Amino acid sequence: VQLQASGGGLVQAGGSLRLSCVTSGGTFPRYGMGWFRQAPGKEREFVAASGGITYYADSVKGRFTISRDSAKSTVYLQMSSLKPEDTAVYYCAASRVVSYSVLTIRRDDEYDYWGQGTLVTVSS
Repeated sequence: VQLQASGGGLVQAGGSLRLSCVTSGGTFPRYGMGWFRQAPGKEREFVAASGGITYYADSVKGRFTISRDSAKSTVYLQMSSLKPEDTAVYYCAASRVVSYSVLTIRRDDEYDYWGQGTLVTVSS
C-alpha cells in the first residue's frame, strides 16, 4: 500500500489549505485513515482520523475537517483558520484495522502505512 500526500504550502494566518492523500495498492474503504503532524523540534502528534469514528485533536477541532472519497481512494484534510502553531509536516496514514476507540485511533503505532509528508507553513 502506498500513500501520496499533497497540498501543503505557505499560507497566512487565518487562511485555509486542503491536504490530499491518495492511496494505492490496497482496499481503501476498509482502512482507517489518519492525519498526523510533526513540527520542528517536536514529536509527531495526532491531528484527525476517519475510521469507525471520526475524531480530532482538541487543538484542531472546529477548524479542520477530515473526509474521504472512496471512489478516488483519497482522504482529505480541510484546514481553516490556520495558526502559526499549525506549521508542521503533515503525514497521512492508513490502518488495516478500523478503530472505534478514541484511545487507539489517535495512536501512531496503530497505523500500518504512511505517506511521505507534506509541509504546511503558516505565517503570522
